[in-house]
Amino acid sequence: MWAYELGHAAEEAVNIPLHACEHFYILTHPLNEPLASNLPTVVDPDGRIYIRNWQGGILSGGFEKNPKPLFTEGRNQLEIQNLQEDWDHFGTAEMRRATSGCPSAQDARFGGSADHAARELPRVLHTRYAVYHGRVTHCSGLLRSGWHELSWYLIWWGSRYLAEWMVNGYPSENVWPLDLKRFGTLQSSRTFLRHRVMEVMPLMCDLKVPRWDFQTGRQLRTSPLYDRLDAQGARWMEKHGFERVKYFVPPGNDLLDLGQSKTFYKPDWFDIVGSEVKCCKEAVCVIDMSSFTKFEISSTGDEALESLQYLFSNDLDVPVGHVVHTGMLNEKGGYENDCSIARLSKRSFFMISPTDQQVHCWAWLKNRLPDDSNLTMEDVTWKYTALNLIGPRAVDVLSELSYAPITPEHFPSFFCKEMSVGYANGIRVMSITHTGEPGFMLYIPIEYALHVYNEVMNMGQKYGIRNAGYYALRSLRIEKFFAFWGQDLDAFTTPMECGREFQVKLDKGMQFVGQEALLEQKQNGVYKRFTMFILEDHDTDADLWPWWGEPIFRNGRYVGKTTSSAYSYTLERHVCLGFVHHFDEKTGEELVVTTDFINQGDYEIDIAGHRFQAKAKLYPFSSFFTHRRRKDEMELSGYQGE
Repeated sequence: MWAYELGHAAEEAVNIPLHACEHFYILTHPLNEPLASNLPTVVDPDGRIYIRNWQGGILSGGFEKNPKPLFTEGRNQLEIQNLQEDWDHFGTAEMRRATSGCPSAQDARFGGSADHAARELPRVLHTRYAVYHGRVTHCSGLLRSGWHELSWYLIWWGSRYLAEWMVNGYPSENVWPLDLKRFGTLQSSRTFLRHRVMEVMPLMCDLKVPRWDFQTGRQLRTSPLYDRLDAQGARWMEKHGFERVKYFVPPGNDLLDLGQSKTFYKPDWFDIVGSEVKCCKEAVCVIDMSSFTKFEISSTGDEALESLQYLFSNDLDVPVGHVVHTGMLNEKGGYENDCSIARLSKRSFFMISPTDQQVHCWAWLKNRLPDDSNLTMEDVTWKYTALNLIGPRAVDVLSELSYAPITPEHFPSFFCKEMSVGYANGIRVMSITHTGEPGFMLYIPIEYALHVYNEVMNMGQKYGIRNAGYYALRSLRIEKFFAFWGQDLDAFTTPMECGREFQVKLDKGMQFVGQEALLEQKQNGVYKRFTMFILEDHDTDADLWPWWGEPIFRNGRYVGKTTSSAYSYTLERHVCLGFVHHFDEKTGEELVVTTDFINQGDYEIDIAGHRFQAKAKLYPFSSFFTHRRRKDEMELSGYQGE
């Protein structure tokens, strides 16, 4: 309950984004027929209450939609000792629900010898209704906090992982959702926490639908283009406090409001995202990806290269200007980070990572880079606006703005160079899009962001340019079988298990973290395999959609679950990504997953109890499916009209 203050009382403050809310419950005297001590707790999510035995009587509490944060600014933390009942807040509705759910309570007497009839108890919540544990970023200590709210079973579960962390240096399973390093100082504002927990507490009884977003604590971190994009119909989601565009609503299109658009079926943005995907494939689109984590690592000698070669699996000793996609692995070969690194000069590197890696990646590198004054690392996330210019016409737009040759001979794939775009100089342009589509990433010094965006949009008009969002990006990357860290990849997934052997250089001339584990997998095989599934008998309009977490069945037996799902507008079918395991039918023991095991099975994806046939693939579809038209055959008039 006092974790926030305890963290800030340390010599070097530790940000623990926890905040307490008042929790209301009622007590009765023992019933005429006292309740059995082994009576299970009854939870009514629709009624937002629970009922349990208390010394032969009833204890019933509620999770109201309008909770009261506790310990607000300027009030004494010891006010817990003076909490009073609040019948106006608790209301009679909760009483009616409690007594209707337990008829024997209707004649019970409320109150007790030392208890108030409607008592308050603090409930400790955090910004996403979970708990925290893990290694503190800037010291060697471990933290565990917020477990007050959970059952004894979950407390035991958390204690086990914390003990493993202390003894082995890491837990035995993926606990990233509970890791303190998912959050930074930006989530530690008292005002932010007070507002956020008022939204979190009702979620304990609410049904969370796919692509759901918090509404509090928003517009905290924004791109310099936020107002421009918002005025053009952007609809927003939040990632690590950063506002990111989901899609753009064209003029005249009225979507359902937030409360009505929650669904597990076909969403109302389906056609809008489809048009953005189509433009990405046949013309050119711009996606603001400024939220990506960006680090610069440099040295006066070879220290930067030597350190990165040890910490990353791919070979970074490449010519200046090349971009390398690589993993930052742990000792077991699992992904601590999945990133792209550009070699800016002989002794300088530019690293791009997922948005929510900002704290974790910084801590991981800081704890492992040598303490050398000649080696520096700087977080430059805030210094650069990132624009993703996607589509076959991206090369035309950039060529006209830069007056520089952008042909494959002068600018091959996975290449980086500084260029002028419009009036702005020093733009880092990379020939990657994170989708498999042609195009470029533009990393723009923040003061030039609006100018470069305006120039790109103006020049791109004749090529059918339009804005696009992350929903289109998601569809494109999933149909290309691109794994994403935090969804498909985690600290217990290795490159060998997800088809990324080509991003590992076992013979690069020096040892790297995780190398021994990968050599063992190469020799002995893997026990899970990242696989693409194309649903074959799924009706997009009538059936429930796959979102993620759906069970995978092979020949009628469970073999894993999906990690990502999206509708492919190119294939006109749903595509799911997930890991397939091989369990011995008699003992349940995990066996090696071979290519033949994947290819020779009949698969089904279970969506809410209904199984749909699926075709499994270990490699993405050929370019025939994803580039169905030649550039010179494109019809651009439709895009210009839109």
